[in-house]
Amino acid sequence: MRKPRYFKLEIFVPESHFDAVRDALAEADAGHVGIYDRCLSVSPVTSQWRPLDGAQPYNGTVGELCVAPELKVEVCCSADRLETALALVRAAHPYEVPVINILPMCGVGVPDFDFFEK
Repeated sequence: MRKPRYFKLEIFVPESHFDAVRDALAEADAGHVGIYDRCLSVSPVTSQWRPLDGAQPYNGTVGELCVAPELKVEVCCSADRLETALALVRAAHPYEVPVINILPMCGVGVPDFDFFEK
Protein backbone atom coordinates (compact mmCIF):
# COMPACT_ATOMS: atom_id res chain seq x y z
CA MET A 1 0.00 0.00 0.00
CA ARG A 2 1.27 3.44 -0.87
CA LYS A 3 1.79 6.01 1.88
CA PRO A 4 -0.02 9.35 1.80
CA ARG A 5 2.11 12.31 0.79
CA TYR A 6 -0.05 14.76 2.73
CA PHE A 7 -1.83 14.89 6.05
CA LYS A 8 -4.42 17.21 7.51
CA LEU A 9 -3.68 18.47 11.01
CA GLU A 10 -6.53 19.53 13.27
CA ILE A 11 -5.15 21.47 16.21
CA PHE A 12 -7.22 22.78 19.11
CA VAL A 13 -5.65 25.81 20.77
CA PRO A 14 -6.71 28.67 23.03
CA GLU A 15 -7.02 31.95 21.13
CA SER A 16 -4.19 33.41 23.23
CA HIS A 17 -1.72 31.01 21.57
CA PHE A 18 -3.06 31.01 18.02
CA ASP A 19 -0.36 33.33 16.65
CA ALA A 20 2.42 31.16 18.11
CA VAL A 21 0.91 27.97 16.67
CA ARG A 22 0.28 29.64 13.29
CA ASP A 23 3.90 30.81 13.16
CA ALA A 24 5.17 27.35 14.18
CA LEU A 25 3.20 25.80 11.31
CA ALA A 26 4.65 28.35 8.89
CA GLU A 27 8.17 27.61 10.12
CA ALA A 28 7.58 23.93 9.30
CA ASP A 29 6.11 24.90 5.90
CA ALA A 30 2.79 23.30 6.82
CA GLY A 31 0.02 24.93 4.82
CA HIS A 32 2.07 25.04 1.62
CA VAL A 33 -0.34 24.40 -1.26
CA GLY A 34 1.00 24.84 -4.78
CA ILE A 35 2.25 28.40 -5.15
CA TYR A 36 0.72 29.53 -1.84
CA ASP A 37 1.97 29.13 1.69
CA ARG A 38 0.57 29.75 5.19
CA CYS A 39 -2.79 28.30 4.05
CA LEU A 40 -4.97 27.24 6.96
CA SER A 41 -8.50 27.49 8.29
CA VAL A 42 -9.54 28.60 11.75
CA SER A 43 -12.92 28.00 13.39
CA PRO A 44 -14.16 28.89 16.87
CA VAL A 45 -15.22 25.85 18.90
CA THR A 46 -16.29 25.07 22.44
CA SER A 47 -14.22 22.28 23.94
CA GLN A 48 -14.46 20.38 27.19
CA TRP A 49 -12.08 18.26 29.23
CA ARG A 50 -11.52 17.07 32.78
CA PRO A 51 -7.98 17.05 34.13
CA LEU A 52 -7.24 13.84 36.02
CA ASP A 53 -4.97 13.27 39.04
CA GLY A 54 -1.40 14.20 38.21
CA ALA A 55 -2.38 16.73 35.54
CA GLN A 56 -1.11 20.30 35.64
CA PRO A 57 -3.72 21.92 33.40
CA TYR A 58 -3.15 25.19 31.58
CA ASN A 59 -6.87 25.79 32.00
CA GLY A 60 -9.20 24.05 34.44
CA THR A 61 -8.99 22.30 37.79
CA VAL A 62 -8.06 18.68 38.46
CA GLY A 63 -11.20 16.57 38.81
CA GLU A 64 -13.57 19.22 37.44
CA LEU A 65 -15.08 19.43 33.97
CA CYS A 66 -13.80 22.49 32.12
CA VAL A 67 -15.70 24.01 29.19
CA ALA A 68 -13.94 26.78 27.29
CA PRO A 69 -13.72 28.43 23.89
CA GLU A 70 -10.86 27.36 21.65
CA LEU A 71 -9.86 27.67 18.03
CA LYS A 72 -9.71 24.68 15.70
CA VAL A 73 -6.85 25.11 13.23
CA GLU A 74 -6.90 22.95 10.10
CA VAL A 75 -3.86 22.78 7.85
CA CYS A 76 -2.32 20.39 5.33
CA CYS A 77 1.21 19.17 5.85
CA SER A 78 3.47 17.13 3.60
CA ALA A 79 4.64 13.81 5.01
CA ASP A 80 8.27 14.92 4.93
CA ARG A 81 7.45 17.95 7.14
CA LEU A 82 5.08 16.19 9.54
CA GLU A 83 7.53 15.39 12.37
CA THR A 84 8.96 18.92 12.28
CA ALA A 85 5.50 20.48 12.25
CA LEU A 86 4.37 18.39 15.23
CA ALA A 87 7.49 19.25 17.26
CA LEU A 88 7.17 22.98 16.55
CA VAL A 89 3.44 23.05 17.32
CA ARG A 90 3.95 21.18 20.60
CA ALA A 91 6.67 23.67 21.58
CA ALA A 92 4.35 26.63 20.85
CA HIS A 93 1.23 25.11 22.44
CA PRO A 94 0.45 25.77 26.12
CA TYR A 95 -1.26 22.45 26.93
CA GLU A 96 0.46 19.46 28.57
CA VAL A 97 -1.22 17.23 26.00
CA PRO A 98 -2.27 19.26 22.94
CA VAL A 99 -5.05 17.75 20.85
CA ILE A 100 -3.56 17.32 17.39
CA ASN A 101 -5.46 15.02 15.06
CA ILE A 102 -3.51 13.72 12.07
CA LEU A 103 -5.58 12.56 9.09
CA PRO A 104 -4.18 11.10 5.85
CA MET A 105 -5.30 13.06 2.81
CA CYS A 106 -6.11 11.86 -0.68
CA GLY A 107 -5.92 15.35 -2.14
CA VAL A 108 -4.72 18.86 -1.45
CA GLY A 109 -6.65 21.35 -3.56
CA VAL A 110 -5.21 20.23 -6.91
CA PRO A 111 -7.36 17.63 -8.75
CA ASP A 112 -4.64 16.23 -11.04
CA PHE A 113 -1.87 15.81 -8.45
CA ASP A 114 -0.41 12.41 -7.48
CA PHE A 115 -0.97 12.34 -3.73
CA PHE A 116 0.76 9.10 -2.81
CA GLU A 117 4.41 8.13 -2.59
CA LYS A 118 5.46 5.70 -5.25
